[in-house]
Amino acid sequence: MKITVILQPSAILLNTTFTKKEDALDAMIDALVSGGHITKADEARKAVFDREKIMSTGIGKGFALPHGKTNHITETVGAFMTLSEPLDFQALDQQPVTIIFMLIGRENTVGTHLRLLSRISRLMNKDSFRDSVSAAQTPEQVIALFAAEEEEMG
Repeated sequence: MKITVILQPSAILLNTTFTKKEDALDAMIDALVSGGHITKADEARKAVFDREKIMSTGIGKGFALPHGKTNHITETVGAFMTLSEPLDFQALDQQPVTIIFMLIGRENTVGTHLRLLSRISRLMNKDSFRDSVSAAQTPEQVIALFAAEEEEMG
């Protein structure tokens, strides 16, 4: 499954400002709910926040990949956010984040979930790609950037 299949323009939030990671995560879940992808917001929120309690999903290099699994979604979904001000995410490298990609999968699609997490991590590990998506001004630009990188990855 490609990232561009799970990422809809309505769930791409650009140049946002939050002072707490919980508020940023809530805004991403709200965007997915508004898009009709989540049937029970509280269950999706619980899945993501419970995973975050285990260990921060702030991977490093200014990027976080919060994720969770619940059957209260219509299909695997993603939300993307850039922040105008760095946000403390208790990241592994102790650096604040400016890019967040949220992935929520169904309980019975573990393989797909893991492949998507891996694919997103590989893309976001590229400095040039992070710079490009950080500079994107529209959701369509973000999707086009992911599409071009996925095409290159094969």
